[in-house]
Amino acid sequence: MGVLAHFGVLFCCCVLVSVVNAEDPYRYYTWTVTYGTASPIGAPQQVILINGQFPGPRLDVVTNDNIILNLINKLDEPFLLTWNGIKQRKNSWQDGVLGTNCPVPPNSNYTYKFQTKDQIGTFFYFPSTQMHRAAGGYGAINVYQRPRIPIPYTVPTGDFTLLIGDWFKTGHKVLRQSLDSGKLLPFPDAVLINGQTRSTFSGDPGKTYMFKISNVGLSTSINFRIQGHKMKLVEVEGSHTVQNYYDSLDIHVGQSAAFLVTLDQPSKDYYIVASTRFTRRVLTAAAVLHYSNSRTLVSGPLPAAPANQPHWSMQQARTLRWNLTANAARPNPQGSFHYGKITPSRTIVLANSAPLINGKHRYAVNQVSYVNADTPLKLADYFNIPGVFSVNALQSVPSGGPASVGTSIITASLHEFLEIIFQNNEKEIQSWHLDGYDFWVVGYGKGQWNRDQRSKYNLVDTLTRHTAQVYPNSWTAILVSLDNQGMWNVRSAQWARQYLGQQFYLKVWTPVKSLANEYDMPSNALLCGKAKGRHP
Repeated sequence: MGVLAHFGVLFCCCVLVSVVNAEDPYRYYTWTVTYGTASPIGAPQQVILINGQFPGPRLDVVTNDNIILNLINKLDEPFLLTWNGIKQRKNSWQDGVLGTNCPVPPNSNYTYKFQTKDQIGTFFYFPSTQMHRAAGGYGAINVYQRPRIPIPYTVPTGDFTLLIGDWFKTGHKVLRQSLDSGKLLPFPDAVLINGQTRSTFSGDPGKTYMFKISNVGLSTSINFRIQGHKMKLVEVEGSHTVQNYYDSLDIHVGQSAAFLVTLDQPSKDYYIVASTRFTRRVLTAAAVLHYSNSRTLVSGPLPAAPANQPHWSMQQARTLRWNLTANAARPNPQGSFHYGKITPSRTIVLANSAPLINGKHRYAVNQVSYVNADTPLKLADYFNIPGVFSVNALQSVPSGGPASVGTSIITASLHEFLEIIFQNNEKEIQSWHLDGYDFWVVGYGKGQWNRDQRSKYNLVDTLTRHTAQVYPNSWTAILVSLDNQGMWNVRSAQWARQYLGQQFYLKVWTPVKSLANEYDMPSNALLCGKAKGRHP
């Protein structure tokens, strides 16, 4: 959309004009967030419902749809939703995290206005406030292609959405109090598929179905598999992939993937299995794939998981490749942007750690453990409010010395091309997420990263995604093109780690103020902290 078109839209009287493209369809929603009671693992417990549903409603939309969603908070605490993987082009105002948005107070509402601009694929939403994610409030986002944009596979007969994640019988407030007191997150009690330990998915023999999988858990990687069936991987977080077949796939916290599965086996019922990876004991959830003409109940042992070794998982991760001949959400090839031929403007190395600070367990990035300010960083930056965040506290390479707390950002110029190294010196797997962007995952390796590792990068056809795993005592390298101005959260997708400080914000900016780069602050923006009472 050109600059003149943007200015033309400004003359519309609709309050949405600064956020959305009037040429594309609108979808309107009203979601009410409440507490409710459910028994996902047998005993009744408090959960967070959206419109009475656990998990929340499925958001089925099309590329470039304009989403107008009125969120009504009936909880006893402030609340936000974030849209995991939705890039919010030029619109970090709607990202739904505490660095960009004031939370919605109890008995109040906020209307999100955003667009699924140039995106297609499998995503999800979840609460970004406190430990609300541990009580539910999450749901699927499926972005389907526009009719005129071909996809690189035959349209399946139907699709199944599976939200899979670890689950705790302890309530979210008790978990939060435990973390605040300096304790660590306990081991989960179960794995759920769509909020249940058992569920059934039915299909017709000979037909092909898409399974859209997201790991919505708090802390644990999972392995997904279907008894007796091969799974053709076709999409990962909006990237069409080289269509390899898998017996199983590791899906880490915050990640999503889509498979095509043909019901080509004898007509009976089969296990669908999700089990934890790299945990001291294995938790398993089993659903059922039911052939519509089956008269035979599911039977036999559950299909076995692959070797419980990070090396095996790392080797599998390297087989995920970008389909360079496929269209993306727009009518141009995914691989038309040759990421491997661009020299990064700088390298940032981010090392996670688990220090004790003031006698309490915290998590940190380059020895800085993030604490939320009472004023969203985006608002503080917009209104030039001093003393809210620090630009210099977080270094772009790991430093020695004791860990400290801080509200930290790293700044970068619009259109910079960065190399980011996630360095994991701990014994547990990490999962890192970047809001506002997809990035190319160019390399994985053991030990300490150094510049010689670049010779092992995949600079040809690695896929793009928004969440990358980092194996124990290992590194993961990504490249990212900073083409989306805003204040963007870089965080651990493992929620207790995020909550206790393993995050920061990346400010992508240019001194030139233009609607071609970033939308204006929305007129309905909630103002809190030091921004309260100010006006755009």
